[in-house]
Amino acid sequence: MPWWVKWVAVPLLALFVFGGVITSILGALIGFVFKLLLFVGLVSGLVFVVKKFSGSGSKSSSGEW
Repeated sequence: MPWWVKWVAVPLLALFVFGGVITSILGALIGFVFKLLLFVGLVSGLVFVVKKFSGSGSKSSSGEW
């Protein structure tokens, strides 16, 4: 079998056949990572706001976290 069949034709055929599956999996993975980062950012912002506004009133509860 020539080298171009193994290294060019087979990967191109695989991309042609499984291209939709690969792109949908990558899209779902990227969407999941984006939602995870958004969740982490929102939770950290919420923790920051709660600590900023309630941390000055009670010093004893700061050791809970």
